[in-house]
Amino acid sequence: MATLFQVQLPGLNYLPTERNRRKWRLQKNLRDTLMQIIRSRLSSKDGGYGNDLLGLMLGACASDEQGEASSLSMDEIVDECKTFFLAGHETTSLLLTWTVFLLSVYPEWQERLRNEVLRECGTDQCPDANSLGKLKEMTMVLLETLRLYNPALFIQRKPTADITVGSLAIPAGVAVYIPVPIMHRDREVWGHDAGEFNPLRFRDGAARAAAAAGIPHALLSFSIGPRSCIGQGFAMLEAKAAMAAMLRRLSFRVSPGYVHAPVDLITLKPKFGLPVIVRLLDA
Repeated sequence: MATLFQVQLPGLNYLPTERNRRKWRLQKNLRDTLMQIIRSRLSSKDGGYGNDLLGLMLGACASDEQGEASSLSMDEIVDECKTFFLAGHETTSLLLTWTVFLLSVYPEWQERLRNEVLRECGTDQCPDANSLGKLKEMTMVLLETLRLYNPALFIQRKPTADITVGSLAIPAGVAVYIPVPIMHRDREVWGHDAGEFNPLRFRDGAARAAAAAGIPHALLSFSIGPRSCIGQGFAMLEAKAAMAAMLRRLSFRVSPGYVHAPVDLITLKPKFGLPVIVRLLDA
């Protein structure tokens, strides 16, 4: 937030001000932490890098048998780790936070999802990609949560050439900010219940949810087009796995002390947190 409101003056980013020194220190600490993880993979005695995302990137970084140049440099791997952790971890955790809130407010949907999870994933085995893919009502609830409480509040784009949108002329290189909450609650697009929680609007998928208004890409949670979020499939799978694990073991409701105050802190957060009362289902 401090960086967001900093006055941009030529050369200011290179001066050893207190703010810049703190920023450089944080950057170094983050890189050192990531490099420590990477080095432990590189020095692994079994000769493998792991079968996760980092392992795949390290495999691409290693030169092949012919000694050709690597596909990814170490700096690029560090940058990708930052992207998936900082952009992916916080946004997915906020999606789960707001999902828990809505399922607490609408317990009938909490019960519907619990029944679906028990039916498709069972009670003991760990959910796999196949069983998670069958959670249709879970998908509907997550998409509706993203519509009402999308973690990212704005999308920025810059046209590469002069364009005209309706009656508005936009010169090349001018930043355009798209306010996601306004688009997601537009009654002309989503109908008279645009401000209400109604997962059934996504029963035929996200593309058809607002197709009646002639806008098949009205859900902007992961952006659209060639610059859409690279991690959207991973985020949805992660959210389904976490919610499935919670729902088949726990019930939850919002604490009486909860104050509903969504706040814009780069991402959409509950200003005073989300205290919930959790109960074990077999207790």
